[in-house]
This record gives sequence, structure tokens and C-alpha cells, in this order.
Amino acid sequence: MNRMEWSTGFAIAMLLGPSALAAEPGVAARIRKEAVLSNRSEEGRPLPLACSWQCGHYRGPTCAGWRPENQMRLIEEGHYLSPWFHHPDLDDLPADPGDFFFEYYEKSIEKARAQRLPLTFIASQWESGLSRPPYLDLPPAENPNVVTSDDKILPKVSPFGPVGPWREIGIKQTASARMKKLQEWYPDPPLVTFLSNNEHAKLTWKEAEEDRRYTDKHGRGRDDEFRRRVIGEGWIERYRALQEGMREGLVSPAWKKAAVFVGYDAFGPPHLGRWGGWPEYSLHTTGRISPDPLMWDGGSPSYYTHNWNPSTDFTVWSPQVEFQNLVFMQREAYDLAPEFRLELSIWDGHAPSEANDKRKYYADRGQTVTPERYGGFVQFGMWLLRPRAVREFRGWTEPWEDNRAHFLAIVSAVDRVHRNPILREFWRKGELVPNRARKHPHQAGIPEEYAACDRWFLLDADVNPAKDSWALSDPIAVFSLALVQGASPQRRWLIYAHSPLGDRRDVKITLPEFGQVTVDVSRRGSFYTVDEKTRRITPLE
Repeated sequence: MNRMEWSTGFAIAMLLGPSALAAEPGVAARIRKEAVLSNRSEEGRPLPLACSWQCGHYRGPTCAGWRPENQMRLIEEGHYLSPWFHHPDLDDLPADPGDFFFEYYEKSIEKARAQRLPLTFIASQWESGLSRPPYLDLPPAENPNVVTSDDKILPKVSPFGPVGPWREIGIKQTASARMKKLQEWYPDPPLVTFLSNNEHAKLTWKEAEEDRRYTDKHGRGRDDEFRRRVIGEGWIERYRALQEGMREGLVSPAWKKAAVFVGYDAFGPPHLGRWGGWPEYSLHTTGRISPDPLMWDGGSPSYYTHNWNPSTDFTVWSPQVEFQNLVFMQREAYDLAPEFRLELSIWDGHAPSEANDKRKYYADRGQTVTPERYGGFVQFGMWLLRPRAVREFRGWTEPWEDNRAHFLAIVSAVDRVHRNPILREFWRKGELVPNRARKHPHQAGIPEEYAACDRWFLLDADVNPAKDSWALSDPIAVFSLALVQGASPQRRWLIYAHSPLGDRRDVKITLPEFGQVTVDVSRRGSFYTVDEKTRRITPLE
């Protein structure tokens, strides 16, 4: 059996579950360890854990595979998942123990307690209640929403309104009887992550003068930098007040201590430099590319091939290219907040009920997005940023069976790190290798202070475009990057490469400060170690 056949066989075995691969002892303990490990641990970076946005909290069998009971089963089978649950509704606790609340939570929470596993609770937007009555009906001076010059209230939150309602709405999110019941079932988890979809309507910096609280204080005609700065500072104060309210609403001292707050897309901007208008969708200011590390305990940027734009996994306009911008931002985030929890949200653009479904887009071009191809795409983002969690997005009603194989490709990619000692070593302590022979293709309007930052890590390959300037639509045949350990002349490198459109043989990749290496590259993703002293190139299975 050749290397690519073995690799495909291994991927299929991973999808089959416990009949194909025996469970490892102590998996729950390892999950717990990595979930709470400090970013600054002497051991190195925490290893990744797999998870999803889809909670399976809709009744009926189609989504059951997403539910916590199946997550617990996968952990028992030896997979490295961080359990996730729907944030409980704020209604009163049902009197009937047969209610879906008990069916959904009780046994899985108790299993998590028995194994001392971390918990995650996924919500839409905690602050959305601020844009509904009774808060929306408050007089202008007390209203947390945008107040126009003629005292009209707009249903979107403002960074210039009163802070008190933010704390109040936070308390309501965690002071419910249902949340109290969960704390009763599991009073001392090692980590409790509250995850927000973070998409509620809010005032943008371009709209600052629409809110009279801003113009009353700062007047009109301020420059872009000023508006971005004061809006960022306003959000820091208010989102932290909301989170402190959520912590205050908890009854268990252990939950209060273990609580962290993570926001979807609370990191970036990955679109830096793609076109001249990128600053309109950013809050960067001098000395800070984003206020997110000060607003949140963690962020989950969207490593998405969106169905509403032309991004793909095989062109310059791709998450693999854009997310190379995030490397310097990650370093800055850790300077601002050393324990900032970075995870990745993953989506392939699959929207089966929509005309612009991304899988249909690929099919129209004679392509298929197999689980192996998806896994190769995911692993590039993983090894670029080495996040704490890899969280797949699926719609709330999408059936488990329609997406099982693709989700398990993510689980396989995460398991692969945990199970291979060489991958573990490089994940924890390897240094990402910049490719300074090229510049990142996105160069529009880069702030001067970031102009010299390394933003390009894609290794040169003979199968990729040879021209100096790449267009967004140009295809990239092989995505590869490298991590290095040690000092010259005894360095060791780890190369990761994937080929979205099909396995390729004898690809020539240029490793900076070493030279050209010739390797086979699979759709699923291929790893090689390179030894500087012996010049030996070794595949990892």
C-alpha cells in the first residue's frame, strides 16, 4: 500500500469510529488538561479540541447526532472533543422531569461531571435583549440603543449609551432557574465557556455621528482614527460589563471562577489589505489592530468559504491566504491579553436549501468537497494559528447524518495532533516559518506600523503560479507551510501540505533556509519532517 492509499484508508477508519480505532486511555483527563492549560505554559501551546456550533437542541431525531449525549459517546470512543451545549432558555424550570430540558442536559452534564470535563454553552447574542422592550422603550438618557438627534431610538446597541443595562442583561443570562439546575448537577467544572454568536446589530464607526451621545460629547467631523478608537473603547467597557453581569448571575463559586467569554469573529480583521475599503469593517487604531482581546476572553474567527462570495479552498481568495494576516494579530493579542483563547470557526459554505450553496458552486465546476479535502483545508488553518479549539458551523436544523463525515474529518485532524508525538511536539513548541521571498497578495492600505510584519507563510511550490502578482481568482494547487525547531545547523522542520483538487506526486516545495524538497501531497493533507543535519525528509502517517 502506498503512502496516499494508507492516508485515505486511515481517514476512512477515523470516520468509522470505535470499530476502526481503539479508544485511548485517559482521553477525558487529556481534554481537561488542554482546556485549562495556560497559553504561557512551559509545556508549550495547548493542543486543540474539536467542537461545533450545532447543539442539536431542536427536538426530533434528525439533529440528535449533534447532541451532548453523542459528544460524550465520541469522547468515550477516544476522540478529543470539548463538550458543548445550547445555552439554556431563560424560562422557568419545567416541573415535568420528562421535559426535553432534562432529556437534553441531565445525563450528559452528569457524565461530564464524572469525567471532570469542561463545558461550553452556545448562545445567539446575549445583548440582543437590549434592543427589545423594556430596554428599547427606555427614555433616551437611559437607553442602551442608538439615539438619533431627534430622539428616535434605533434597535441597535450603542457604545455611548448607559453601561448599567449591559450588566443587567448579563445577569439575566445566567440567573435563570435552568442555569442554576445545571450548576447543581455539576458544581465544579474546570472551565465554563460562554460562547456568543456576536452578530447583534450595533453602531459602526462609520455611523458614529448618528448617535447624539457621540456628537454631544465629541462634535462632528472627527477623523476615522478617532472614531474607531472611541467606539472600540466604548465596546470594551460595555461588553466587559455584560460579562461581569453574567458571572454575577451564577450561583456556584466554581462556575464564577471558571467562566470565560468568547465571541464569534471577535478577532481579526482577516480581510486586511484585500481591497482599499477594508478599514470600514475594522476598529484598528494606532498601536492596536483590534479591541477584541480587551473586549473578550477569546475569539472564534470565521475560517469560512462563504456561500455569498467567491472565496474557495483552492484560489488566492481563500481562508488559507486571508488567515495568514492573523499571525501577527495573534501575537499582538497575546501581548494585550496573554490568556486570550483563540479558536477557529470552520465552514465550507454548505447551505443545502440555498441556491448559492458552496458545494453546488464546486459541483458546477466539476469538483466535490470530500471529507478528505475538507480535512486538508481545515488542517492548514489549524497549523497556521494552532488554536485551542476547532469549531465547525452547521445550521441549527441541519441533520447529523448529512454532515457526520465532514465533522468527523475535523475530529480526525484534531485526534491526529494528539496521537502523534512529533505533531504534538511541533504544535506545542514549533515556530511558524515566514516566506520572505514573497509578499502577501493583499497589500491595499496596510497601516505603516504593520507594513514590516511577516504576513506570508505559504511556501513556494513549483505547481503554483509563477508570476509575482497574484489575482484573487488565481488557483493555488498546493498550500504548504512549515514550522521549525532548534538552531542552525541542527534545525528540524515540519512541513504540512494539502492539495485541494487531487493528490499530487513529486511536488517541489522550497523550504526557506534549507532549499527545495520533493514530496507527495494529498487532498487530506501530508506531513513531513526535514532534518537539517542529515538532509533527510521523512513522511509522517
